Amino acid sequence: MESIEALVANIIGLSDGKTTQLHTLLKQSEDSIQNMASQLGQSLDQLDPEKHSLGYLFLLEAYLSTPAAKEQAELIPSVARFINSCVAEQIRLEPRKFAYICKTFTDVVVRRQVPIMGVAPLRIALRKLQPSSEHLTALHSEFLLVCLLAKCYKTGYSILKDDIFEVDQPRNLFLYCYYGGMICIGQKQFRRAIQLLHNVVTAPMQSLNCIAVEAYKKYILVNLIQNGQFSATFPKYASSAAQRSLKHFSQPYLDLATSYGTGKIAELESCVATHREKFESDTNLGLVNQVVTSLYKRNIQRLTQTYLTLSVQDIANTVQLNTPKEAEMRVLQMDYIVVKEAEFCA
Repeated sequence: MESIEALVANIIGLSDGKTTQLHTLLKQSEDSIQNMASQLGQSLDQLDPEKHSLGYLFLLEAYLSTPAAKEQAELIPSVARFINSCVAEQIRLEPRKFAYICKTFTDVVVRRQVPIMGVAPLRIALRKLQPSSEHLTALHSEFLLVCLLAKCYKTGYSILKDDIFEVDQPRNLFLYCYYGGMICIGQKQFRRAIQLLHNVVTAPMQSLNCIAVEAYKKYILVNLIQNGQFSATFPKYASSAAQRSLKHFSQPYLDLATSYGTGKIAELESCVATHREKFESDTNLGLVNQVVTSLYKRNIQRLTQTYLTLSVQDIANTVQLNTPKEAEMRVLQMDYIVVKEAEFCA
């Protein structure tokens, strides 16, 4: 069994132009490295994450597998420093180890309630792991998750502009599209949110998964906000599992779509009240409230397009608002939203 000192010496000696030989040595020493995992903290201090990226990767992955390592106060800055400094060509030799380190990093920043500290490092990490911008890595969903929790929607949205054609694992695609859809909702980019959530709902699956169920609920709500309607008919290419079971787990949302279709505010609000507890437990109540607001907006638009000279009192009475002032505020909000959307697209 090679000692820690000898292993570190070999990493330092072979990192200068002998990467293939070093990789072979590290693979042969994996059991020994794992057995020494709890003692590797000080050894990492002897290595430079940039000069010795591959060796650092092997030791750090083993070290992070120990419970004590995850409780270290300096864990977040230490892992962030490695991610920022490591050489992409070397960490791509062991993508699973690098992904494990980054996922452990995500778990720690989420558990310590500092997701903002994971945003910049994980963005760098996924770019280093990507062979090309068309490749979906296991780290895309980790990055989008911390962006969601930190409310950094614009930063998360930046990677959703890439066209993805290569996917390693189906679960990566499910989470990427689901979290991506939520990022787009946060950015009020509802058309793009619909596309991403549609991908989750219609993706091939042998059995229904919870990601698809939650995506379908949001898919219904965003369609109502963006399009003013929702069709419960699945496309032919959707899996039989989705067509067979998704509606069963989403009935309150389908009831909401039916109420929305009547155009009657009172009926829609009654449906919201009936299923309020379910919407809250799904953490979708805020989105449901946007659905209600969108029906007010559509009813006002229909009125003003038909009757150009309506007073705010007439609008308030017809759309079932409490006061003319509330009608005036909703019209102003509609104008503001139009302006902001134009600014975002410019």
